[in-house]
Amino acid sequence: MELFASLPAWAQALAATLFTYAMTAAGASLVFFAKRLPHVFLTAATGLAAGIMIAASFFSLLLPAMDRLGGESKLYAAFVLALGFMAGCAFIVSADLVLTRSMREDQERERGSALMCAAMTLHNVPEGFAVGVAFGSAAGNAGLAVAALMLALGIGIQNFPEGMCVALPLKRSGASAGRAFFIGQMSGAVEVPAGVLGALAVGLISTLLPWALAFSAGAMIAAVCAELIPSGFSENKRVAAAGTAIGFALMMFLDIFLG
Repeated sequence: MELFASLPAWAQALAATLFTYAMTAAGASLVFFAKRLPHVFLTAATGLAAGIMIAASFFSLLLPAMDRLGGESKLYAAFVLALGFMAGCAFIVSADLVLTRSMREDQERERGSALMCAAMTLHNVPEGFAVGVAFGSAAGNAGLAVAALMLALGIGIQNFPEGMCVALPLKRSGASAGRAFFIGQMSGAVEVPAGVLGALAVGLISTLLPWALAFSAGAMIAAVCAELIPSGFSENKRVAAAGTAIGFALMMFLDIFLG
């Protein structure tokens, strides 16, 4: 622990985000155990992924953005959240239109994979920034350093089901286990450079973070509505609905419990 405390802030952020990335990869690795699972389980997993992403968009992204805007006027905070959220939605919808026009019908699975990966990657960028900002702000303060470690631990634990919620729906849509794992774990890899950047540019990143959080929330909701909900509910509404409820409750519990 003393060795870790002696490291510069950017190195602490690097170590912490390598842990959060590893947890994403661990969650995505569950796809290798889904080779012989019944189709109904994969439908439930799609619903689970939708619930996790909906909850994460609110509890992991919009609420932290609101907290960071606490010192601003209510009008400005509402403007940032609404505009950032709509921009994120517009980004996913625009990407969907571009991919639809540029891909053939037999490449539909690739389009869905690209949207899901983009949404989860965008979600992980501000999380990496948050970890980096926490370590950058904690320089020389033991209490803030412990809080930064707890933040990294909480994000890491949350990343496990998030990695799973990217990889399993991809497997269900027909992707190979290796491809689904690769895309799932890559969605978390962006946290590492984002964390280092956040530690090196604390002031600038802190200012931009509410915008990035709201943008990512909008992107996640748009991706869920465009891909996961239509895919899961077209197969079995009851199973998909149960999975969505369980996924939302699980992510809500983790976010509240881990603070």
